[in-house]
Amino acid sequence: MRERDELDVAVKAVHELESGVRDNLELIEMGEAEGDAEVVKEAEEAIFELRLSARRRQIETLLSGEVDANDCYVEIHSGAGGTESQDWANMLLRMYTRWAERRKMKVETIEMHDGEEAGIKSATILVKGHNAYGWLKTESGVHRLVRISPYDSAARRHTSFSSVWVYPVVDDSIDIEIRESDLKVDTYRASGAGGQHVNTTDSAIRITHVPSGIIVACQAERSQHKNRATAMNMLKARLYEAELQKREEAANAQAASKTEIGWGHQIRSYVLQPYQMVKDLRTSVESGQPSVVLDGDLDEFMEAALAQRVGVATDVVAEGK
Repeated sequence: MRERDELDVAVKAVHELESGVRDNLELIEMGEAEGDAEVVKEAEEAIFELRLSARRRQIETLLSGEVDANDCYVEIHSGAGGTESQDWANMLLRMYTRWAERRKMKVETIEMHDGEEAGIKSATILVKGHNAYGWLKTESGVHRLVRISPYDSAARRHTSFSSVWVYPVVDDSIDIEIRESDLKVDTYRASGAGGQHVNTTDSAIRITHVPSGIIVACQAERSQHKNRATAMNMLKARLYEAELQKREEAANAQAASKTEIGWGHQIRSYVLQPYQMVKDLRTSVESGQPSVVLDGDLDEFMEAALAQRVGVATDVVAEGK
């Protein structure tokens, strides 16, 4: 049924594009016949918008991986640098939340550890929506921020790093065997809002898969059992994503880029001072409006990275812009 719904949406999109082009071409003919330049201008603008929409649809056809259509988890970890790095991690969390909201996707907070003074040490969110993993998978890697630190009384320029890791929610039809003997389970008290319960109950769960070294944690629910179930689902997703890495050279490159949250490993740089620019080091896509990018306008970067990942010339993406 999901596959049928996806195909139905794709077919409807093509029909809408066809009818939109046809209707606006008729408007242009009418406007030219009646000498109405305003009608012609509006119809031409509408056709240009349809052209951009067609390019976006073309990019979406590249989302044909096994789990591209699935929901996904997004993990964000601050690098070395204390408060400055933790604030940067929080900015990234906001950026991806805004991006998801722009696409009408739902975001749930699975786990979060606040920084000592500001920002976050780490966070895991669940992004629910069609092709969530397909779009966000290109965001895995280290992200670098250069700015005048608001936490430095001397107003010096600081460079901060945070890592982003994206992995898909595993479908129930995919069977992944996990032996209890391979697991180390720790319980601890959840942090953050929640009233008296937070301070008295060890409801949060941390599971370590010893053979792979993968660690997942959940503190979203008050029930330890619910948190454990969510953490197990996350672990299955991580193990499945690890298997995908073995089969995809591009994913292996991403895994290598996660080895260190620091210099020489970043996939994208965000410069706020002394000049303003966001540059993706993989595709060379740039934006002179970092505030807009940090507000969730990531499509141009994602499209170029996706096109590069599947071997499609990025000038096709640029032409659509």
